[in-house]
Amino acid sequence: MNLSRTLIPDLAVLQAFECAARHGNFTKAAMELNLTQSAISRQIKTLESLLGVLLFERVRKRVILSAAGRQLLPEVSRLLLQLEELVLRARASADGKSVLSIATLPTFGSRWMLPRLPDFLARHPGIAVNVASRAEPFDFSVEDFDLAIHYGQPTWPRATCTYLCSETILPVASPSLMEAHSINHPGDLEGKPLLHLATRPKLWVEWFERNGVAWEAAYKGNRFDQFAMIIEAAARGLGFALLPLYLIEDEIASDRLRIVFDRPMTTDNRYYVVLPEGKQDSALGLAFQSWLLTKVDPNTFRTDPQTQH
Repeated sequence: MNLSRTLIPDLAVLQAFECAARHGNFTKAAMELNLTQSAISRQIKTLESLLGVLLFERVRKRVILSAAGRQLLPEVSRLLLQLEELVLRARASADGKSVLSIATLPTFGSRWMLPRLPDFLARHPGIAVNVASRAEPFDFSVEDFDLAIHYGQPTWPRATCTYLCSETILPVASPSLMEAHSINHPGDLEGKPLLHLATRPKLWVEWFERNGVAWEAAYKGNRFDQFAMIIEAAARGLGFALLPLYLIEDEIASDRLRIVFDRPMTTDNRYYVVLPEGKQDSALGLAFQSWLLTKVDPNTFRTDPQTQH
């Protein structure tokens, strides 16, 4: 049974609710939406009447969400986000171009994919891209992307993961740091400043173990939550870092970073191209996936004979 249109709240009403909930203040919501406070109050009352629940409670001079309001807010935010993305897509394609929306890991996107992206666009002149960074898996039904780049295991709800490449890391450092220390074998790194990726805190421990060094303090050192930060920190001489070669091609070429030991270590996880259900036959998504696969250089990645999962 279809719901009567008279029971569906207007967009302005939903915007007023989301804005008031975000600020916890009707006055601030009115300022953001260029309305009066009384207009915001009326729209909230309209929504409460439609739903038959109280959405806000007054506490001193603030308004806070009721239990019903807290339950409603994520869904309203999702609807408004989807509407915003729909409008942006429509405007982006107003010149007749198809829009490809890509979610990518931040450093992978900025360091590896974007420098190569002009080649894809030159091969597909009728396509415009919308690229956004996402560090973790997300719900494709909430965020409308055509595909995503994923690092980890080939598991993603309601999506298909296609193997892209493995990841091989090497110890690197700035020329000044290497000149300041005599480093001839892995054991010489004991006691030296190490840089760590916060999400992978055991990389140095594993690398030392594979190279026959049992250094219990290998977990110590400065930590950063993205490879991009570690790359810059290493180039500035803050410490030795374990980094994927494909992310530091420019630094190696310009001698901002040097490989300390040519002793690579392949990590347990892999990179995958993820296509959501309903878009696995998308010509745009498949074209981009095919193009990505042709750009994987075996000199900077260690590729495995894997296919779809």
